[in-house]
Amino acid sequence: MAYRIATGSSRPRGFTLIELIVVMSIIATLLMIAVPRYFKSLERSKEAVLRQDLSVLRDAIDKYEADLGHKPETLANLVEHKYIRSIPVDPFTKSAEAWVATPSDDSEAPGIVDIHSGSKATALDGTALLAW
Repeated sequence: MAYRIATGSSRPRGFTLIELIVVMSIIATLLMIAVPRYFKSLERSKEAVLRQDLSVLRDAIDKYEADLGHKPETLANLVEHKYIRSIPVDPFTKSAEAWVATPSDDSEAPGIVDIHSGSKATALDGTALLAW
């Protein structure tokens, strides 16, 4: 004997407006939590890259001076003498030309003594990136 399954439901299949609103509000709540954390992690990673770039450039300036007996006049000198492969791109200004070099105070030994980011932005801890 064959059984018949009743499929004659009077209600059409699909979601109600209330169900869709509940799902959309749950998704919106999750996005409100996740998106700010995502952007903050992007800022943290840019700061980490900037700190590493500054460390590498400062180390190269020190090695250049120790090896050659004078300070480099430009960052291009570090590349020419192979202390770095290329001038890194500042992660905040997105330019390799935006670095701010601190010149030597000594008129007999001119050159670069320190390097900073050219960005006017502030770090997550409130310090100016230009002061790093």
